Amino acid sequence: MSKLTVACIFGTRPDAVKMAPLVKELLRYPEQIRTVAISTGQHREMLDQVLSVFALQPDYDLGLMKPGQSLSELTSRALMALEPVLEKEKPKLVIAQGDTTTTFAASLAAFYAQADFGHVEAGLRTDNKFDPFPEEMNRRLTTRLTNFHYAPTELSKENLLREGIAEETIRVTGNTVVDALRTVSQLNYQFDDPTLAEFVARPGRLILVTAHRRENWGERMASACRAIRRIVETYPDVRVVFPMHRNPLVREVVLPLLKDHDRILLTEPLDYFPFVHVMKASHFLLTDSGGAQEEAPGLGKPVLILRLTTERPEGVHSGNAKLVGTDETVVFEAANTLLGDEAAYAAMARAASPYGDGDAARRIREWIFEAYQL
Repeated sequence: MSKLTVACIFGTRPDAVKMAPLVKELLRYPEQIRTVAISTGQHREMLDQVLSVFALQPDYDLGLMKPGQSLSELTSRALMALEPVLEKEKPKLVIAQGDTTTTFAASLAAFYAQADFGHVEAGLRTDNKFDPFPEEMNRRLTTRLTNFHYAPTELSKENLLREGIAEETIRVTGNTVVDALRTVSQLNYQFDDPTLAEFVARPGRLILVTAHRRENWGERMASACRAIRRIVETYPDVRVVFPMHRNPLVREVVLPLLKDHDRILLTEPLDYFPFVHVMKASHFLLTDSGGAQEEAPGLGKPVLILRLTTERPEGVHSGNAKLVGTDETVVFEAANTLLGDEAAYAAMARAASPYGDGDAARRIREWIFEAYQL
């Protein structure tokens, strides 16, 4: 029996976190599957961090990261770089996850190569094509090119059915981010950075902040930062860790508003390992990150989402997360409730896992075996 060649494509840190459990799972079956790992390098430094944590070495590194490139340029360069690789490797199945430019380009490249495409984290929707931008349209367009939809939840499956996707092409698998989180959170970890280690170990309550989304650049980011400073100045026992995205458009807003405060630690982007362990030590999260919305509930950490919409409403429905946007007053009042009302905090801090049970990679691999009769 000939082996099935599967190309796994990723480009950003969230891509790598969520694809790593699946790549590792496929590599456990070398008799049936030839796994080809392809990194586009869309987020170079942050991607390398994750690959080292999971001990993954891509077979191809396309090195697409370039300062200041437009979405059109990134998409076209990704397509042109993927074409010769897929032509050489001739995969029967191409898999990518989520809603990045890499994912959309991978689905289109697979179509041009006449390969099947499997979409990890299929079916997330806000139903507003510009929020988030460009992610909402990336995933909608990817759906139309997908043969196997690996939906993380029943709600994401319902979204796909509503759009006319055939039910036999959808499986609810859970989200592979829960697989990754379970692996990393159970490992003993000592922070390499002594400044971060000392800051996290201080008595009091810690808030973990991440903010990077394109729709929050500019005044929205500034408003959220003013709320963060106000929170710290109101509560003497509260401190904030804010790993800043490398994008200059984020830093030019964050630094002037939040630097030079002894209870606000602005850091470079954290590796996945330390990020998870800062999250474990935190009281709650303020974030616009999709991955953090999925990870924090499993650790029993409330999430205040710095957005007005979310394609991950399961955490809101389970009571672990709340949409607060970026308005200074609204963000401050939401944080004030969690810091000042023990009952309100306890209601949101229940450990839950609306995004899966940590076995998503196995379910995806089993469907691959079933679909290709391996």
